Amino acid sequence: MRKWWPLTAVCLGAFILLVDVTIVNVALPSMADDLDASFSSLQWVIDGYALALAALLLASGSLADRFGHRRFYIYGLAVFAAASLVCGLAPNVGVLIAARVVQGVGGAAMFATTPALLLGSYLGRDRGTAFGVWGAANGAAAAAGPLLGGLLTEHISWPTIFWVNLPIAAVAIAMTLRVVRPDRPRASAGQGGPARIDVPGAAAFTIAAGSLTYGLIRGGESGWTNAVTLATFAVTVLALLAFVVVEHRTARHGGSPMLDLALLRRPSFTGLMSGALLLQGSAFGCLVLLSLWLQSVVGLSPVGAGLALTPLAGASFVVAVFAGRHIQRLAPRLPIGGGLLLVAAGMLLLRAGMTADAGRSSLIWGLVVTGIGVGLATPMLVSAATSTVPPQQAGMAGGAVNTFRQLGMTLAIAVLGAVFTGRTAATLAGAGAVPDADRGADALAAGQAQRLVEAAPAGHQDAARHLVHQAFATGLDRVFLCSAVAAALGGLIVLALVRPSSRTTPGAHGRGSAQAPQPRKESVGSGV
Repeated sequence: MRKWWPLTAVCLGAFILLVDVTIVNVALPSMADDLDASFSSLQWVIDGYALALAALLLASGSLADRFGHRRFYIYGLAVFAAASLVCGLAPNVGVLIAARVVQGVGGAAMFATTPALLLGSYLGRDRGTAFGVWGAANGAAAAAGPLLGGLLTEHISWPTIFWVNLPIAAVAIAMTLRVVRPDRPRASAGQGGPARIDVPGAAAFTIAAGSLTYGLIRGGESGWTNAVTLATFAVTVLALLAFVVVEHRTARHGGSPMLDLALLRRPSFTGLMSGALLLQGSAFGCLVLLSLWLQSVVGLSPVGAGLALTPLAGASFVVAVFAGRHIQRLAPRLPIGGGLLLVAAGMLLLRAGMTADAGRSSLIWGLVVTGIGVGLATPMLVSAATSTVPPQQAGMAGGAVNTFRQLGMTLAIAVLGAVFTGRTAATLAGAGAVPDADRGADALAAGQAQRLVEAAPAGHQDAARHLVHQAFATGLDRVFLCSAVAAALGGLIVLALVRPSSRTTPGAHGRGSAQAPQPRKESVGSGV
């Protein structure tokens, strides 16, 4: 049993890293009440974390190559734990958002180094087992997040959803220091020095992703022709151009770019990146609004809301665990493309059940079908991406998949938030009973449905309650439709572009992606 202690140390870090993606959703209404947070602030509580993960994953892999994967994993755990402490102590939403961004920085270091630690700790059949258990821990974290968040928020307080990370991180650090062997910094291919870090590329990508996210949130809040919104989109365009120029120049001069843009000329790679982006966004982007609806409109407690959202992650976990070995034998485009189409079907089921008098039971089948789609598609993404590129770029490809997944989540929350508030405001304005429909829509999106009802005159509260329910339902209806279109588009792109790799055969992706073609040594930490 002693040989599995390194796996335990890695799985503890993976658990708190991924549980924080879903645990926060259920606590958002309580955060909004305690911190007087607007809907755009709540969006940033989620997006700040996901954006830092997306922007820093590939750069973190290069840094880990330079300083050693065990050391960088421990640094990541320490930063994550410190930021979790600050999150729980945050006196206002600005401090909370800043701490969430720092959490994402630590999370990127943990996420980027985990595969390298497992690769260095296990060989042969044990390596396949280790990656399988690690994948199961990831799924369990996602499934446990909503329920754990509900229990802690309802029976203690929302800060405890962050403080629960502290003892787990402490145990993970102690175990890593004791049972995981130190590794030496890697050298660049063909060079004697340590791996070079593409700082300009990482900076340009971070600015582009951050400004685009800010512009989408700002546009939904202040209007798409607002001067600040337009200026932010202009920054996004300039940063993207800078990223393309920097990456092209780095590759041309024999350096190590954050992302080799030549890979995008490979149809299979482009199709997989599109699938990763649209899968994460279409399946999970609506959960923030669903959590707010369950608690502020349906009237569920945090625990009830957590249970209501569990079918998605639970179905995904079950499918990934029990069907994973069998779907690895298929051509990657089938489970990934088919999974995306199932996500689209799940979103259409959610849309069909969303009415003014809908309750938690209207979500079950839509969430289950969506979870089945996620469970089919997700396990294949990294191994499929690494098989479509030369072996020496497999680490970069694996890191790119997870970067695009987190970016999809970030952008979807911003886009769907704008779609929701726009549709809800139109419904409120059409009724003619709300003097400021835009402010009313923002209040609904911030979980303040009950306050709107209570603000109505005593004799009109029943009518106000029906209007609030109707407005929220029409907003979610449009959100589900947009998610379904995005998932269907992703599925068709994957089915059309992704083809079997000439260097893989059925079953080549076997037990966990660890036995896929190995990434080059200096970038293995990037292959998440």
